[in-house]
Amino acid sequence: MDLKKLKEQLQIEVDTAFLYESIAAIQEDENLTKVLQSLALIEKGHAKHMLDKILTFDSKCKMPLPSSKAKFQLKLGKLFGYSSIISSLSNVEKQFAINTLKNKIEKGEKLTGFEHNHLNIIEAINNNSALNVSGGLLSKFESRHKSVGGNALRAAVLGSNDGLVSNMSLVMGVAGAAVSNGTILLTGIAGLLAGAISMALGEWLSVQSSRELNLRQIELETEELEASPEEEKKELVLLYQAKGMDAVEAQKLADKAFESPQTAIDAIIAEELGIDKEELGGSAWEAAIASFILFSIGAIIPLYPFMILDGKNAILLSIVSSVVGLFGIGAAITLLTGKSILFSGFRQVAFGLAAAAITYGIGSLIGVSLAA
Repeated sequence: MDLKKLKEQLQIEVDTAFLYESIAAIQEDENLTKVLQSLALIEKGHAKHMLDKILTFDSKCKMPLPSSKAKFQLKLGKLFGYSSIISSLSNVEKQFAINTLKNKIEKGEKLTGFEHNHLNIIEAINNNSALNVSGGLLSKFESRHKSVGGNALRAAVLGSNDGLVSNMSLVMGVAGAAVSNGTILLTGIAGLLAGAISMALGEWLSVQSSRELNLRQIELETEELEASPEEEKKELVLLYQAKGMDAVEAQKLADKAFESPQTAIDAIIAEELGIDKEELGGSAWEAAIASFILFSIGAIIPLYPFMILDGKNAILLSIVSSVVGLFGIGAAITLLTGKSILFSGFRQVAFGLAAAAITYGIGSLIGVSLAA
């Protein structure tokens, strides 16, 4: 047993409790005050447990006071706002969760699902618009839940853009080497297929991994509910309070959720995990097929002119078609960013043409070198 590490961990627990308690003391919202005070009490319990463990190795050890670092952090919060403290506490809770999981895995202990509960609560507090402390409003994390339409549009824009820019650069690079139309077509089709398959595989792995992770988390939460329903209900009440409900409303909502095992696990999945049980990350095959098609649509734009024309005429039509495609993609991006259509469109065109010009120049140099 590493006594030094235990004492460092004890100090972290003491500092965390101190910061929770200090922020709770200046909180204007009664519900959040109670949540923060509850977290402080839990951390004090952790510190007591840690001290008891240390006393078996060092009988003279005493409970430490909050460190100078924690006190300095609190003073900075009073001057510049407390968002940095909440973010720091979130990172601490995240590290606690990681360490807990790691230790349990190393010891072969069963995971309970409780490991991330404090992190979920502090992130809920961080997202709460009601959280108002002197020194400024807390910054809010970006919501974990994106709209389906926004995700679909984002995937469409990025997939098409990747296909268009990558294949335009490839086609222009080969065209710059002054090779035949057949070679350009073969290279472009190979680039289209390679890129589309790579995108599809990457998207399939991403969605499938997310789906499997969500299913595993649901399984852990179900086991946790069966093992400790009262503890889980308390955590759910705290989460509701952290999101702005008063204690009575939070308790009533949690009681209603726990009327049956099914409604309880549904509430836990939605509130603690932020998972849409019906979707579970979406279909991996649908995502893969969509990525393949979107990439291919973008990649065919700079390639099709070489199917109907030769030489410079094909290159010119490819550039014009690509410019139109790039401008369209830039215009679509404004639906996500809110920027001017002209600004986003011409910016996309500039970046795409710059990439094509570079590869065309490199292709020309290679072509001259090979000819020599």
